[in-house]
Amino acid sequence: EVLKMMRQIDDRIVHELNTTIPTASFAGKIDATQTCKQLYEALKQAHNTREKAIKSCINQSSAVVTKLREERNKNMDNVTLLKCLRKEQTHLKLMQSELNVEEVVNDRSWKIFNERCRIHYKPSKSL
Repeated sequence: EVLKMMRQIDDRIVHELNTTIPTASFAGKIDATQTCKQLYEALKQAHNTREKAIKSCINQSSAVVTKLREERNKNMDNVTLLKCLRKEQTHLKLMQSELNVEEVVNDRSWKIFNERCRIHYKPSKSL
């Protein structure tokens, strides 16, 4: 749920660009360069924030899995411990797959951004 909320900027990028980047007939009324720059900064910040959050979850979950494995090795007959380990391993795999989802979401957003903003704004660093 948190990631879903954090991905709203990516989900709404087409709408955002359609409402903020002018067509040729309205080009003089809006500063498309500034608008694209602001959107670029917002996307970049959102992507970095989400990546850090996902990697933090992966690190925490990985530490828990390691701890549970050590405990399981000491007590192989504990069924509750085994269930906790399996649950945490599933959570870890989910978080690792979220990194792949994040890559797809980011690629899509940058593609759309570049299609609409390439003539108005060129970031100083490559994506």
